[in-house]
Amino acid sequence: MNTSALRPAVPLLVLIIAGCAVAAIGNGVRTSFGLFTLPMTADLGLSREGWGMAMAIQNLAWGIAQPFAGAYADRVGTGRTIAIGAAIYALGVVLMTISPNASIMAVTAGIITGVGIAISSFSVVMAAFGRAVPPEKRSLIFGVATAASSFGQFAFAPISQGFINAFGWQSALLYLGMALLLIIPLSYALRGRTENPIGQADLPFMETLAKAWGHGSYRLLVIGFFVCGFHLAFINVHMPAYLVQCGLSPATGSWTIAIIGLFNIVGSLLAGYLGGRLPKQILLATIYFLRALAIGLFLLFPVSELTAYTFAAAMGVLWLSTVPLTAGLVAMFFGARYLGMLYGIAFLSHQIGSFVGVWLGGYVFDMTGSYSLVWYLGIMLGLASAAMHLPINERAAPSFALKPA
Repeated sequence: MNTSALRPAVPLLVLIIAGCAVAAIGNGVRTSFGLFTLPMTADLGLSREGWGMAMAIQNLAWGIAQPFAGAYADRVGTGRTIAIGAAIYALGVVLMTISPNASIMAVTAGIITGVGIAISSFSVVMAAFGRAVPPEKRSLIFGVATAASSFGQFAFAPISQGFINAFGWQSALLYLGMALLLIIPLSYALRGRTENPIGQADLPFMETLAKAWGHGSYRLLVIGFFVCGFHLAFINVHMPAYLVQCGLSPATGSWTIAIIGLFNIVGSLLAGYLGGRLPKQILLATIYFLRALAIGLFLLFPVSELTAYTFAAAMGVLWLSTVPLTAGLVAMFFGARYLGMLYGIAFLSHQIGSFVGVWLGGYVFDMTGSYSLVWYLGIMLGLASAAMHLPINERAAPSFALKPA
């Protein structure tokens, strides 16, 4: 029996196409939320911190739910898991339209939407890919899935802005909620679960986590992933408003988010390709260092459409390129059996970073009228994460090695 990759319920190409479509829709809707910052805060009288807190709670709820969603998908199947998540995600987005204040918004846009994102996210899609794709091709396929999610960001940003301009933010959210329901039929192609390899124990959740956390390289990977979430969430939610503050139009903000998504298609595919040929930890260290450099250069020059789009292109190449490399390392450490759960733990760290980035951006803006302090913190964190990834050892965790049959 081949324990590294199991035959999927549908042809592999169909599974990959369906998974990529799920990733594109789910990520496309989520990354459009920053475009709603100005119209929703203006109409509802929310402070920038109040809106930022709802988005921060969304990222934190996503992160907390992700390991459990991954474990559930590992045990009962990815298709069923993703379908349930899509329904919850759509419900949360629709309920945002009738959320009159920051407290209710924290529940609808924050908790409900965040949990729905976790259960239907491309992290769960990767669990399906991880069990169906041979180990030597996983980094590449993870890169393809990440690129698909980035295409969703590129496609949904101008579409969402067009809906807001034409119909208002409430109707725009309803249309996005309807789009999320398309994930449910697509999830059928992802049905199935990861079987336990011959000779390896079927470990309980807490025992699996304890053994994984004892692997030093995994600890460094998890802690360093915090910085990725900090960068992405802060820029995704606050960048459009920052550009308007600098005198540019809301359309510039939407195209900036779209350009990030477009160039991340290239970055994700390149990371997935290189991850099968070069040490993944060195690639990750390079990505975090280049992010810090890109933010520093962006702050050196006066903000204009040219600098905004150039920064977006640079960050786009580096945006989610961490994901196939991080997922690839987790799969290398522990195998495909626990990929959904243990990548979910790493992603929890990512989402704690997202919570801090989104909330701190709103708080600092309300206190100082500027985002400058958060930009500078992003540079320092990028350099710290680059240094943290260098000692990672690209080898399997001994406690997860196959036992003799």
